Amino acid sequence: MPTLLVKNATVLVTMDDGRREIPGGGLFARDGVIEQVGPTGELPATADEVVDASGRLVLPGLVNTHHHLYQSLTRAVPGAQDAALFDWLRALYPIWARLDPDSVRVATTLGLLELARSGCTTAFDHHYVWPNGSRVDDQIEAARSVGIRFHASRGSMSLSEKDGGLPPDSVVETAEAILTDSARVIDAFHDPAPGATTRIVLAPCSPFSVTAPLMRESAALARERGVRLHTHLAETKDEEEFTLEQFGRRPVDYAASLDWMGSDVWFAHGVFVSPAEISRMASAGTGVAHCPTSNMRLASGIAPVGAYLAAGVPVGLGVDGSASNDSGNFLAEARQALLLNRLAVAPGIGEGAQMSVRGALELATLGGAAVLGRDDIGALETGRMADFFTLDLGRIEYSGALHDPVAAVLLCSPTPAEEVYVGGRLVIKDGRHVTIDEPSLIAEHNRVAARLRR
Repeated sequence: MPTLLVKNATVLVTMDDGRREIPGGGLFARDGVIEQVGPTGELPATADEVVDASGRLVLPGLVNTHHHLYQSLTRAVPGAQDAALFDWLRALYPIWARLDPDSVRVATTLGLLELARSGCTTAFDHHYVWPNGSRVDDQIEAARSVGIRFHASRGSMSLSEKDGGLPPDSVVETAEAILTDSARVIDAFHDPAPGATTRIVLAPCSPFSVTAPLMRESAALARERGVRLHTHLAETKDEEEFTLEQFGRRPVDYAASLDWMGSDVWFAHGVFVSPAEISRMASAGTGVAHCPTSNMRLASGIAPVGAYLAAGVPVGLGVDGSASNDSGNFLAEARQALLLNRLAVAPGIGEGAQMSVRGALELATLGGAAVLGRDDIGALETGRMADFFTLDLGRIEYSGALHDPVAAVLLCSPTPAEEVYVGGRLVIKDGRHVTIDEPSLIAEHNRVAARLRR
């Protein structure tokens, strides 16, 4: 079995139980699994592949818990640039209705590559628009070409405008079609084994785009097949008012009434939640994907991350859609989470302790792994997968910041990863993908985006 030795890192950040940060550190892995982590002098002297990380920081691969990769095709669209969520969706649904297998494939490839270049080694994507013959299969094919771990969703929308929902008829499906394809996708692609590169999640879109019966049946199917559940919840004040008016319940209570509460569930956003709802989520082990940039971009609000963490709610980070973030830089998202939390607790604005740099990094690594239900990623320690990335501390962005290189990762301007390894396999080298022709991919992506606008 192939072996990998990483040595001489300026600092290796483990995120293990002791949160060790090892000067001159390294790791030794066999067949993609870490066997040893420690000072370079305590590791084996040789391996099939040796990475000299001198002058570099080594960190666990980042874990993205909420994205919409197809939205990379609709960045900065006029008419959606200054809109809040509901109007933003109405502006973009007609464009998304033109998606097809080719556009889903190219958007998934580009979006995952963008994440990988920012140190992300595991990504969940919430895809809920499947027009013109597009399928989860198109995403799986694309993800394999990029080489990072991919949690794909069989997302869905079934409640159209004519039935009291938000999306137009052109982007919804019948419940029967959704459930039939959900079962097919789980059988075809879900891998529950440790170290899996592909897993499936059932992910109806939101309370204002999916019927209550479909939510219940999706939960039942997911638990029957052993996969996780995800949906948007409590993202905006409009959504809070929608659930109160339509269902007579607050968002989390409504989700719970549909069997959407448990350690196999996580919600995106969770901005408008009450203390009682936070307590209920904590008791059930239900997690949340915090998406700070999107919440600011759409003027949705600030999620109570400090309260979630204090209560014991699992919290990860998500870049959210590339049309409500307009970026897929995960390291930048972790920085944004840090800064937004500090603003949220500033005197005269909120209360609570400021988030630390290392606390934000924990959300981006261990936090995300916990939200996705994985104990094989998120840290660099014996028994976990050799998923990591390196940052070049010799870049201008870090000049003068070597008093604390780990803090510099988020306090300074985010930089691209130099190397990215997934399961001990090299994916990014010198900031570029090892096999994908990036200029050609970008040109194809732009051609598809232009076609969708017509």
